[in-house]
Formats: sequence, structure tokens, C-alpha cells
Amino acid sequence: MSSEILSPQPDAPKMADAPRPGRWLALAVLVLAVLLVAVDATVLGLATPFLSEDLKPSGTQLLWIGDVYSFVIAGLLVSMGSLGDRIGRKRLLLSGAVAFGAVSVLNAYASSPEMMILARALLGVAGATLMPSTLAMIRNLFHDPQERSLAIGIWGAMASAGAAVGPVVGGFLLENFWWGSVFLINLPVMAVLVLVGIRLLPESRDPSPGPWDLLSVALSMVGIVAIIYAVKEWATAGFGVQVALAGAVGLLALLWFVRRQLKLPAPLLDMRLFHHRGFSGAVLADLLTILGLSGLVFFLSQFLQLVQDRDPLEAGLAELPAAVGAVTAGLLAGQAARRWSVRSVVAGGLAAIGVALAVLVWLRGDTAYPVLGVVLLVVGVGAGFSFTVTADVILSSVPKEQAGAAAAVSETAYELGAALGIALLGSIVTGVYRGFAVPSGVPAGAAAEAHESLGGAVESAGQLPADTGAVLLSSAQDAFVDGLRIASGVGAAVLLGTAVTAWFLLRGQRLEEGTTGH
Repeated sequence: MSSEILSPQPDAPKMADAPRPGRWLALAVLVLAVLLVAVDATVLGLATPFLSEDLKPSGTQLLWIGDVYSFVIAGLLVSMGSLGDRIGRKRLLLSGAVAFGAVSVLNAYASSPEMMILARALLGVAGATLMPSTLAMIRNLFHDPQERSLAIGIWGAMASAGAAVGPVVGGFLLENFWWGSVFLINLPVMAVLVLVGIRLLPESRDPSPGPWDLLSVALSMVGIVAIIYAVKEWATAGFGVQVALAGAVGLLALLWFVRRQLKLPAPLLDMRLFHHRGFSGAVLADLLTILGLSGLVFFLSQFLQLVQDRDPLEAGLAELPAAVGAVTAGLLAGQAARRWSVRSVVAGGLAAIGVALAVLVWLRGDTAYPVLGVVLLVVGVGAGFSFTVTADVILSSVPKEQAGAAAAVSETAYELGAALGIALLGSIVTGVYRGFAVPSGVPAGAAAEAHESLGGAVESAGQLPADTGAVLLSSAQDAFVDGLRIASGVGAAVLLGTAVTAWFLLRGQRLEEGTTGH
């Protein structure tokens, strides 16, 4: 039943297959938007101390300011991808770009914690319109499969690099401007996207999409957000009634969503796509590639700043090898997959991330930067190869009319991978960290703050007598490094296991060959 859906589809008659003028310039604008959305997910981390001083949010409000953007994006991606298939991807993309720019101003000038949480949630809604639209439009801009692979490589490289570029951009802006500047950089980029997009981007949609099922939209939003929330809460506060309830609600909503999609004549997401072994394998590899990359980058950011005492810009620059590796590998990924095989490149990329994480099992507080730089470079290369080829497989497995829904699956895997990478590896780091022994003479309040986070320990140590503060900070840093080592070992095992799984699931999977003359 699913073979018709999943066999590579001819994109158009030969006359329509002529290369579209201006397609590479259009791609440049699309990937800039992707980079910006990815940067916006990480750039706020560095700005948090400045924002806290200005808006004075409570601990819970601060968590929501940090998390609500990713929650909303992850919850709405499938719905927005399907909406683009129905109303037109160009229309959705340009509308989303205008909204993203406008809401960025609201974020920059937020005057209270509540206003900031609302502004970040609205930014997530706008971001959810951009990500699947950009990938789906590549399917329609580039008819030649080899050109399309290169275009997806560039897109994937920017998506992967965003997590590493965020700290660099944030570090530079925060050292020269106020915290709101990390949002105002969105405005010129979105203006360029709208102006160039109106002229160069083609409109595309599913010619017979059926109605947009609002119950399915609600179920996918509730299910994904509740699952991510449960995982994050488990990581930060431990397992409890609230975590169990959120997890159960999320699981039930997703099961209802799947059952409903199988019954609808025009589903929001065609679940028959997952009958295809290559499609399912690509989605799984997609999710776990980003899990390894985002988890590593997130915790190494703290390690570089709070253990090795680097300033924000220096720490951001130290993470650039991950971006360089991702960009380089992303550009070569399609060519490599055609020369060898899809499963060799994807499994090899996942194994490379796994080996790099395994090296961090021997991490110490005084580990020299060249070792960290090589680890980050290898992780970037592995992510660039794996993430790019899986995105190509996902997108080329469906008719172009369903490109938005397929792109949304890829993007949802990306967002879930990022959330789970930070949450699951974070639960290990946090669990080990909170067990460190506080030296005698430290007041109970300072000890409690130090046990909350490594940042709290740095703050507490600064308010204590020099000797006592130094001993407290050293103990906290050692515990953090211990947690990071164990988390890296777990991450390595997961990624290496996924590499073996991908090798079997992607057996026989090939990328389409290009035609001559393009």
C-alpha cells in the first residue's frame, strides 16, 4: 500500500525540469533563516544572567523563558508543515518571517518575566512556520537530485551549525550591547528573506490536500510538548507525580494522534510513510544525531565557561570546530552517499559522534583545548554527514506535494533530539553533580544554591571567604566533570548502538541520481 507513496516521484514533465534561475540565491536566503532560528534556540543561554538582573524572574519563570521557545516549535512543526502543504509554502514562509521579525522586537523590549515568556512562545510559533517551509521549498527549487542533495547539505550544515554559532554571536553581542540585541539581529535577516523571497521563491502546495484537521493539530501539540516537558522535569527535579502525569498525557495524545491519522482520508501526517524501513531509519538516525550534538555542545559550553573559566565569546569561539565540521561534511554528504552508500555515510557519521563522546570519558578539568577541539570537530563532521543524508532520504521518499509534511517530520526529529539530548544527558550530569560533598563552614543557604547548578556554585563561592569559596568551587567543578564523563559514556553507547541499527535499517537505500545537463 505504501510503495506508491514512498517511491521517488518524477517532479514534473521535462519542460518544467529546467533549472530555476536564481535558485542558489533563494537557497542562501532560506538557509540564513534556518541558521537564525537555530541560533535563537541557544543564544539566550548566555544572555540569561543579564536578563535575570534586569527582569528579576523567579526560578520557575527563568526556566520557562529558556524552554518555551523550543517547546512551541517542537509542538507545532508537524502542523505547520501540513499547513504549508495546504495554503502554500511560500505564503506560510513569508508570513512567518514577518511575524518572526515583529515578535523579535517584543522579545528585545520585554519589561516583565510574564511578557518575556509570552514573547518567547510567540517567537516559537513564528519559528515553527519557517523550519519545515525552508526544507520543503528546496524540494521544489531543485529538480535535479544531485543539486538537491547539495542544497540539502547546505541547509543541514546551517541547521547543525546554529547550535555552535549561537554562543559566538551571543558572546559578541553581550560584550558590546545590551541583552535585547540578541533578538534585534533577527530583523535585517527577516527583511532580506521577505524582499528576496517575494521575487525568487516559487509557490508550491499539495493540489488536493483535504481539510486541516484542528483536532490533529491539538493532539500533536499536546503530545509532543507534554513528552518534552516530562523529560526536562525528570532531568531537573527527578521523577514524581507531575512528571508521570505529563508523560502519560503526552503518550495518550500521541497514540490518539496516530490512530486518528490512520483513519482520516486526508491526514495531517501520513503515518504510512513509517512503513518504509528507510524512512523510519532516517528519522531515528536524525533524532539521535542531534541528541548527541546538542547534548555535547550544551554541556561543553558550561564546562568551558564555569570549569575552565573562559569568557562567553572565547567559549563560543572554542566550540566553532563543531560548526566547521558540520558545514564541511554537509556539503560533501550527498556526493559521499552516492559514491559509497547511504547506510555507510549515516552509520559512519553516527559512529564518529559515538567515538568522540567516548573520548570524553577521560575528560578532566584541565584537559587541553586541542583535545576538545578535535572532539568537537569529529562530532561536527559526524553530524554533518548523518543529518544531511537522512534529511535527503526523508525528503526524496515522498511525492513533492507532501514535502512540507515530510520536512516537518525531519524538523520534529531535530527538535526532539535537541530537547532529549540536553534533558537525558542533563539528568545524568545533574544527578552526579548534586551528590558532591560541601566543605565544612559553608552556610546552608550557600550550600543549597551550590547544589542547584554549577553557576550557583560559582555565585556562592564568590560570596564566601576566599579559602572556603575555592574549596567549594573546586568540589563542585570536580562533580560536574564527573557527571559529564558519565553522560558522555552513556551518549557514546547510544550513538554507537544507533550506528549499528542504521546500518541495517538503511540497507539498500539510495539517493536519486542526477540527470546530465543540469
